[in-house]
Amino acid sequence: MSRFSKTLVAIALAACATGALADGKYAGVGRAAKPAEIHAWDIDVRPDFKGLRPGSGSVDQGQETWEAKCASCHGSFGESNEVHTPLIGGTTKDDVKTGHVLSLVKGDAPQRSAIMKVATVSTLFDYINRAMPLTAPKSLTNDEVYGLVAYLLNLAEVVPGDFVLTDKNIAEAQARMPNRNGMTTNHGLWPGAPASKGGIGNGGKPDVKSIACMSNCKTEVKVGSLLPVYAETAHGNLAEQNRPVGPVRGKDTSGKAPAEARPAAQSDNAAATKLASDSGCMACHGVANKIVGPGYNEVAARYKGQTDAEAKLTAKVRAGGQGAWGAIPMPPQSQLKDDDIRRLVKWILSGAKAQ
Repeated sequence: MSRFSKTLVAIALAACATGALADGKYAGVGRAAKPAEIHAWDIDVRPDFKGLRPGSGSVDQGQETWEAKCASCHGSFGESNEVHTPLIGGTTKDDVKTGHVLSLVKGDAPQRSAIMKVATVSTLFDYINRAMPLTAPKSLTNDEVYGLVAYLLNLAEVVPGDFVLTDKNIAEAQARMPNRNGMTTNHGLWPGAPASKGGIGNGGKPDVKSIACMSNCKTEVKVGSLLPVYAETAHGNLAEQNRPVGPVRGKDTSGKAPAEARPAAQSDNAAATKLASDSGCMACHGVANKIVGPGYNEVAARYKGQTDAEAKLTAKVRAGGQGAWGAIPMPPQSQLKDDDIRRLVKWILSGAKAQ
């Protein structure tokens, strides 16, 4: 529950508790709220962890719950683009050290994941506890929520694989959040003392000087709708799913567009780029940056100068594996033909150029 919603509920419950409805002023309407009823509503968790219920959950326990109740929408590693945008990806070990996500500043991330933006562990805990899973919100136990948060933090390399998150050590995880220093509370959207005095506002004074957010603004904003290339084939050919009347036509994502709609010639780099996008590779790997797995520039740099680089990387792509680039495993790409894997590997080792 948001702080605003909780305030409204608190006012209503306080009215009940003080007898405003039960003292005869509104005869026959309502009754004093019972402590258990107030406790059931009062589930929000503040950034200082006030309101946190006791419990614990390990990374392994969280993974089991995740696969059973979360992966269908968010992917096995929180990287899925099919139903929701990715939860994990785009942060680095340096971000964990500094508390600032560099890719947010540079703007070079292909997509902003949840872990890049969220500043507090309490936000993850509170939202999962209140709203997840989508089909059965509030059905998770406290321990399941702790485990899920631990699993997500492990995927983001915030906590180790053997970590057990509890109400006693959650502040330790907060101290390693990649974007913990990326949020300001020095604004007039919430009254009270400023952060320097232990509060969460700036005395209720609105920010009219526009120092924090109104610099280097774009002079022109174009609003449009764009389907990322890596998601084009996630649900079949879109052209076949639109009515043949009206102003809207679905984009042909079959890869078999009429000859007149295709370029007369396509370079090897362009063909490999399309193959990587159509095969889902770009959902986990950026060309010049890490997403879930390493950027292709990092892969090319590691294998540079190795005479057997193509054979070794081809075998790794085909079989999958874990440990070469961190704890998050890459599943085997057995659905790809050997020729396609070799084409992708040559493209990656040559610099993964688009054209």
